[in-house]
Amino acid sequence: MDEIIIRVNNLSKNFGSVQAVKNISFEIKQSEIFAFLGPNGAGKTTTIRMLITLLAPTSGDAAINGYSIIHHPAEVRKVIGYVPQMISVDGALTAQENLMLMAHLYDVPYRECNRRIKEMLAFLKLEKYARSLVRTLSGGMIRKLEVGQAMLHNPHLLFLDEPTTGLDPIAKRNIWEHLVELRNTFGTTIFFSTHNMEEAEEACDRVAIMNTGQIAVIGSVSELKEKTNKKDATLEDAFIFFTGNELQSNGNFREIKRTRQIHHRLG
Repeated sequence: MDEIIIRVNNLSKNFGSVQAVKNISFEIKQSEIFAFLGPNGAGKTTTIRMLITLLAPTSGDAAINGYSIIHHPAEVRKVIGYVPQMISVDGALTAQENLMLMAHLYDVPYRECNRRIKEMLAFLKLEKYARSLVRTLSGGMIRKLEVGQAMLHNPHLLFLDEPTTGLDPIAKRNIWEHLVELRNTFGTTIFFSTHNMEEAEEACDRVAIMNTGQIAVIGSVSELKEKTNKKDATLEDAFIFFTGNELQSNGNFREIKRTRQIHHRLG
């Protein structure tokens, strides 16, 4: 687990006069579960979109499995999977059809498609829903299916943007059981963004606290708590200690509306 799979050097992103990400640098080891913890607008999603080559950085660079996101974007895409916050499956298709479509998009060899889809449905415990229309599935099942789509081409690294938004507590726990199993079974590195303290505390090897486009601190949850010098400190205490702000997860009207739309679509 000592091999560095992500190396970020002085990465920045500007949108006009707004600097969304401000000269950040960090490294992630192979098979780590790593989180960006921060409020909406902290720069988490912007950073992930640069790392998966959907956004070009204003300055700086990053290497994913040794490939530059600027100079070798096609190679980067071959070694990563991505689960966006918004729905990425087609409700009018069956679970199996969605997986087959994604297998073709990822150029999975035709002779391997059926085997990989069957194995993925079994891994996610969705075999009996293979021929069910996705719109009839629960939110937790849909999110698991999206994880399955992103893993069909056997990527080294899985990015997830707010992976449990809109899910009930049982579905959230089920999703994380499968993500941890992915890491333990296949050695997959998992990088996700969240504003959920409990999720970050329970799932992560390390956490980067992000605020106003900058990384305030990186470390294990226990290390971050210890640095507050507060007895029985919580992760929220650590967040306040390093940023000076409370983590408000309810957001503004626009964010509330978006979250409710996601919740409605996931069921």
